[in-house]
Amino acid sequence: MTGRQRPIGTGFTPASTAGEVAAGIDLTGRNVIVTGGHNGLGREAVRVLGEAGASITVAARDPRRAAESLRGVGRVETARLDLLDPASVDAFVAAYLASGRALHILINNAGIMAGPLVRDARGYESQFATNHLGHFQLTTGLLPALRAAGGARVVNMTSGAHRLSGVRFDDPHFTRGDYDPHVAYGQSKTANVLTAVELDRRWAADGIRGYAVHPGIILGTSLGAYRPEGAPVPDGLPEEVLRAQGLIDADGVRVNDPERGLKNIEQGASTMVFAATSPLLASLGGVYLKDNDVSAVDPAPADPHFDGPPPTDVAPHAIDPEAALWLWGLSERLLA
Repeated sequence: MTGRQRPIGTGFTPASTAGEVAAGIDLTGRNVIVTGGHNGLGREAVRVLGEAGASITVAARDPRRAAESLRGVGRVETARLDLLDPASVDAFVAAYLASGRALHILINNAGIMAGPLVRDARGYESQFATNHLGHFQLTTGLLPALRAAGGARVVNMTSGAHRLSGVRFDDPHFTRGDYDPHVAYGQSKTANVLTAVELDRRWAADGIRGYAVHPGIILGTSLGAYRPEGAPVPDGLPEEVLRAQGLIDADGVRVNDPERGLKNIEQGASTMVFAATSPLLASLGGVYLKDNDVSAVDPAPADPHFDGPPPTDVAPHAIDPEAALWLWGLSERLLA
């Protein structure tokens, strides 16, 4: 696996925007699903993919609110999907399959981050259940539509935070010992990468390729710890931590420094769009991407007490094919 996990020299940079990455790409006749595509990075990706000609379904817990957020963005419909509710996932899948449409691009973008311990109706830890299991159920359910595309891509949005934890196969739901919200988030993000690895191994012969994408460190999205304007909320990082890590300046203003991974929305959405559309990936899948290229592998242990933006290259545990196979089986059992 590590043999394919190395930069390929795409010509794009950390500062490239989603629009620049998609320039010249024609998606006319292509169908796309984006979970959580009504705000933040997802909304920017939806805008760019729609301008390239794609027909897009945005899956959200509140389709009416999502439609309002997407007002003015063309070629988009919304549908209800609650990733914590297996019945909601099944209903979404059934409706999409009944439409008879092929699915060319699936972007598993929705997620939650580093909140307090919450369990769903099954007793599953909510970050693992939302970020991984809900998307796993969605993706496997949509397999007939992905096969019908005659060439499809599944993009799992992950994070450099995957470096904080592998999958806790013996206790993924934190039923023993103390709960650490950042470790739980890291576990869910590792699961996103491992799923892309195993999906690609299983489905590449059907023309379905899998990718995991680290978008960068972006303040100003609705993910977990930040309000839309980028201000910390109580369960997020304190302002002094953000300042110490160089994410905001002395006046509390967000820092934009793409070379250090600190990006705006347009830059942050670029690698998602790159994974979904770039011809440079036509014969390559099952990899972790960042900065519009394949990431290098970084075996250094994660240090939660870092100064400045953390390292975000992929850790070996997240692309381990044996762990990927184990996770796939565990996920099937948890959803049975």
